[in-house]
Amino acid sequence: MKKILLTGIRFYQRYLSPIKGGSTCKFYPTCSQYAKEAIEKYGALKGGRLAVWRILRCNPFTRGGYDPVP
Repeated sequence: MKKILLTGIRFYQRYLSPIKGGSTCKFYPTCSQYAKEAIEKYGALKGGRLAVWRILRCNPFTRGGYDPVP
């Protein structure tokens, strides 16, 4: 499961993200990089939960900034 998720994230980073254009992420590292690091560090279940929580926090009311994987 972990390998499938990481492959999906790499596909997104390589092929889909550049199509989005010049939009920038509010957070550093980007949400996709955060998800990749979280899944590599904690596995599919816990890392996936952290990634979803990060994506849910990405909204117009959030300042953003530096937010590393715990």
